[in-house]
Amino acid sequence: MNTTANEVLDFVRENDIKFVRLTFCDILGQQKNISLIADGLQDAFENGVSFDAHAIKGFRNVKQSDLLLYPDPTTILVLPWRPGSGRVARFYCDLKNPDGSVFENDGRSILKSVIRRVEEMGLVCKIGAECEFYLFKTDDDGEPTDTTFDKGGYLDLAPLDRGEDIRREICLTLEEMGIKPETSHHEQGPGQNEIDFKFSSALESADNLQSFKSAVKAIAARNGLFASFMPKPIKGAPGSGLHVNISLMQDGRNIFKDIGTGSSSIADSFIAGILDRISEITAFLNPLPNSYERFGEFEAPKYISWSHQNRSQLIRIPAAVGEKTRMELRSPDPSLNPYLAFALIISAGLDGIEEGAVLHAPVDEDLYTADESIIEKLVSLPEDLATALEMAEKSDFVKCIVGQELLSKYIAVKRTEISDFADAVDKASYYRNKYFNII
Repeated sequence: MNTTANEVLDFVRENDIKFVRLTFCDILGQQKNISLIADGLQDAFENGVSFDAHAIKGFRNVKQSDLLLYPDPTTILVLPWRPGSGRVARFYCDLKNPDGSVFENDGRSILKSVIRRVEEMGLVCKIGAECEFYLFKTDDDGEPTDTTFDKGGYLDLAPLDRGEDIRREICLTLEEMGIKPETSHHEQGPGQNEIDFKFSSALESADNLQSFKSAVKAIAARNGLFASFMPKPIKGAPGSGLHVNISLMQDGRNIFKDIGTGSSSIADSFIAGILDRISEITAFLNPLPNSYERFGEFEAPKYISWSHQNRSQLIRIPAAVGEKTRMELRSPDPSLNPYLAFALIISAGLDGIEEGAVLHAPVDEDLYTADESIIEKLVSLPEDLATALEMAEKSDFVKCIVGQELLSKYIAVKRTEISDFADAVDKASYYRNKYFNII
């Protein structure tokens, strides 16, 4: 045990923490946890906590089913929505095999290895997520309905926006959790909201995104509502995106300041690398059949292009200065596994730097209304999950980052979903039964 773990044990004893949740996620990004009485935390730090990995999608077979959870002491967080007496703390965990080696399909460990590569290249990578979600009313049994909490639109105020008190409560809860929200507002869709939180390291940002989703769902439920992160929960209404903002620092300088000017070859090549690989990694950024109903509508991208400020592009460079100068990738949605998604996005950019990828000219057009002579020159994002999976399966790049075993298991799970979706007579009912209640 290191000093940090010892400090955490002292904190647990001094703050009346009675229960500990050890949290991780499967290869699809669904959060899982084991609860311990706090007295067992020291043993968990030293020896891990065993669980049946065969029961988790994409993990182990029944003949070698044991894996161990090792809590990361730097991720301790007291859950604000749990009772004050007998408090509950949560840790994110690293997954290890019984022999102590790192479990190869652990997305958090995969992201850690990519972060080491960033550091070896003399760079610092920061990520900020902009996550959209919908609030729905619930019935007398607490089950979610199809009725949105309000009928407001983009940046509306009360009474059109009925979610402002919920967003405020979420923001205050996030602050208690050590996650710094920056802005919050009503989004375009009825009952749709967005809360953005501050840039942090790639690993911390992935952890924070998982914490954010848990907090949103908990606060919504406490107020008699249901929060959905499904990419397209309402046909004909805006989908929910997860815009991934990335900044790169080199020698203390934000290298995205000079994008497209010819004086920032590293940043240009980083973006070019992502554009070059985006089709290969889309199955991980947009992992549901429902994800592809969002593309090409309500400011969601459809084509592989970039520009300054332009919200019809896949990648845009927002109008920002100083430390907020960044690139924004607009295709991902909240149903992704953030550890795998961030690992793939960053790695694509790093490959671009190492290969000296050339950033093509920006497309300074509104791609929702552009002339066909412009559109026909652009490459589209994969049109559905089946196409995206085929591209991922053939990608040596994806295999290199996530490993052949994880990729094969991921594709197998997703192809089963595609088959079930194809067999469904009522697609809307399939979405609701399969994704709406759990994403």
